[in-house]
Amino acid sequence: MTAQTTRWGILGTGGIASTFASDLPLVPGAELAAVGSRTQAAADAFASKHGAARAHGSWADLAADPDVDVIYVATPHASHHAASMVCLEGGKAVLIEKPMTLDLAQSAQLVQEARTRGLFLMEAMWMRLNPAVRRIRDLIGDGAIGDVVTLHADFGLQGPFEPSHRLRDPAQGGGALLDLGVYPLHFADLMLGNPSTVHSWARLTPEQVDETTGVLLGYASGAVAALTCSIAGESRNNATITGTLGRIELPSGFFNPQEFTLVRGGKAETFELPYPGRGYQFEAIEVQRCMAEGELESPLVPHTTTLDLMTLLDTIRAEIGVVYGG
Repeated sequence: MTAQTTRWGILGTGGIASTFASDLPLVPGAELAAVGSRTQAAADAFASKHGAARAHGSWADLAADPDVDVIYVATPHASHHAASMVCLEGGKAVLIEKPMTLDLAQSAQLVQEARTRGLFLMEAMWMRLNPAVRRIRDLIGDGAIGDVVTLHADFGLQGPFEPSHRLRDPAQGGGALLDLGVYPLHFADLMLGNPSTVHSWARLTPEQVDETTGVLLGYASGAVAALTCSIAGESRNNATITGTLGRIELPSGFFNPQEFTLVRGGKAETFELPYPGRGYQFEAIEVQRCMAEGELESPLVPHTTTLDLMTLLDTIRAEIGVVYGG
């Protein structure tokens, strides 16, 4: 990494990799240096589409590229652990698409590996870097709605998905929880911290992954978070935080908002924070800031937060009876 340029590699060539690559030109000092895939053909096609200087036909070749500073791991999440370990062993800083891995044990291993090697590592939970979400957290911290009483958030996709789809495959970490539920859970964590109690229920598919899941979290403060996720029906995908003095409402797509409404004293005030692109640039900007300052983790998405959320996900899976593998 030079003083001016951070050379990015992208591991994976799917839709989310393309979205990240499309937002990367919005990041000052960022260069898409290389892409890596399991096949040379896929890497070549991605490099041609997005202007990457080099295309590698294996993960190991990308990790060994001396002209890459940091790698964004954009594989399906069942492959996050293996792909990220290859990158860390190659001496590269890593940004891992959410969820970091399938379970706490895998995530803890990656965190330990990064710390041992002195390498930067961050989970790519883009919602935590969103300007509107950060503004909301500041408002709550400043007491804009008083003490938080309840938080509601949901994320549902319209089904049905075919039995062969990865969302119904336990070997690929299928179900609503890891793909969708992570957003309401991270949102609750941002606003309320770690819960004191966890109660979960789910309807499972014939493959035994969660089709629809509800989670009720209780906090020492007395606050309650009611969260839902589903791959059976498209919900409003919004969120509301209610406090003793008012509430904050996020519209559909609460996980990537460009506006929100503060309701207080019978009056509604809308905050608009528009930005170009899809919003992936903010996590890349934070990675580059941390690397430039010699930080091995981001204070906005610290390792402890990722591990706390993975612990919560493991707890919920145990309650609803979902086991990954196959």
